[in-house]
Amino acid sequence: MQVLPGLVNHQIRLASRPVGTPTRDNWSFTTEAVHEPPPGGVVIRTLYLSLDPAMRGWMNDAKSYIAPVGVGEVMRAGGIGLVIASHSPAFAVGDHVSAGLGVQEYCMIPESHLKSSGLFKVDPRVGSLTQWLNVLGMPGMTGYFGLTDVGQPQPGETVVVSGAAGAVGQTVGQLAKIRGCRAVGIAGGTAKCEWVVNELGFDACIDYKGGNVREGLKQHCPKGVDVYFDNVGGDILDHVLAKINRKARIIICGAISQYNNTAPVQGPKNYLSLLVNRARMEGIVVFDYADRYHLAVAEMAEYLKDGRMKSREDVVYGLDTFPEALLKLFNGENFGKLVLQVAS
Repeated sequence: MQVLPGLVNHQIRLASRPVGTPTRDNWSFTTEAVHEPPPGGVVIRTLYLSLDPAMRGWMNDAKSYIAPVGVGEVMRAGGIGLVIASHSPAFAVGDHVSAGLGVQEYCMIPESHLKSSGLFKVDPRVGSLTQWLNVLGMPGMTGYFGLTDVGQPQPGETVVVSGAAGAVGQTVGQLAKIRGCRAVGIAGGTAKCEWVVNELGFDACIDYKGGNVREGLKQHCPKGVDVYFDNVGGDILDHVLAKINRKARIIICGAISQYNNTAPVQGPKNYLSLLVNRARMEGIVVFDYADRYHLAVAEMAEYLKDGRMKSREDVVYGLDTFPEALLKLFNGENFGKLVLQVAS
């Protein structure tokens, strides 16, 4: 294939599997030429990449809902980009698209991988490009289907969500309010808690860093918890399990407090509360709902348009900052959906 002149693809590859918290040594920085796409394929310039807690799990050589990233492979990441070369009738040069682009500046997707890469056009008029990685992207889809399909909230019920100031959590709480529920968040730090209540419209937010989660749940969930959307696992999950109501629904989305552990993952100690309360705990993997993404996008785009929903993105610039930027997720440093801007 012919080389596209003047373009060099900078990439970040998994050099070794991390033990505990990833370090810069776990990554290798490579370059390669950018080629014309084969018949039916496209070349995309990466503009923004989504940084997500799930990326830590993809680095492990362990059975999961998706194959691990291989050592030596470009790190997996979803992103928003611009089509710069196309031999596909479905995509034109200049189209903004979303796909699994990987942590690199350019991505060539052959015709055989267009569907598996998740490639689709995005409309910047419907939402900003970063919102297409947040409320209109995978985090938004996770929050929407996890809450509505698994949690099945009813008007008047109490919905609690951990990681409330993060990408998934902000969507869950706002949707809960739209569905007529009481929304209580759990987040780290006064600024995040104030934003969750004052800007997103949650009824309350518990500061797990500066307060007592158990006491906060007693104060803000006096009638118990009907739906819990869990993004963190660990002790916070146990605290909420102690407050659930009969027939409560617990959605397991993630366990960010456990991802960098070198010891076995801490399971719920308070799981017998599920038995006593005839409650249900169920996992959510967003890819299971791919055929319905367009429905959720259409609904939440209207909420953004009419002001019933807001989104906040924490944008970090520069491909070479990826190793350190990713760690913001696990240190609780990100404020909103964490996005890496690769190009403007």
